[in-house]
Amino acid sequence: MDGDFRSSFVREPAGLRQYPALVLNADFRPLSYYPLSLWPWQEAIKAAWLDRVNIIAEYDEVVRSPRMEIRIPSVVVLRDYVRPQKRVAFTRFNLFLRDEFSCQYCGARGDLTFDHVVPRARGGVTSWENVVAACAKCNLHKGARSLRAAGLKLRKAPRRPGAEELRNMGRKFPPNHLHESWLDFLYWDAELEE
Repeated sequence: MDGDFRSSFVREPAGLRQYPALVLNADFRPLSYYPLSLWPWQEAIKAAWLDRVNIIAEYDEVVRSPRMEIRIPSVVVLRDYVRPQKRVAFTRFNLFLRDEFSCQYCGARGDLTFDHVVPRARGGVTSWENVVAACAKCNLHKGARSLRAAGLKLRKAPRRPGAEELRNMGRKFPPNHLHESWLDFLYWDAELEE
């Protein structure tokens, strides 16, 4: 029993689980905004040890080995530039992100599904240009009818988003916790105070 407790404590001390490192590309921009590019503290230390990243900022917390003491990284930057993908995958998540996690008929947030603007029963295809985020109520109301027949209007026309556009859209949805050492890197184009 003692051995089990000790090994679980050594592998993952409770207090250290909450120290993620913000991962920046070599151009000092996050790899992604939504989800925010974060690594567990163990990965950040390993990458620094393998000389794959530079540590830009650190937490006050330290981890110790028998031979050394290391402050936990809070911001790391990759040594090699990772080229962002130009093609945006057509996924449910990316569709919701494009539509800002709101129903494209009524604007409601939460409990989203997706809807074919031109219903598949009427020849509509599953594509960026024909699928929108919709709340369950609007989706059920519309059914297999056209927008006109259902008395609905789109808030904005569906279209294929660009990769950079989608990355920037993610900046509107920060995670619940933003460490103060991350702020200069997450809002790098924000207007500076005079």
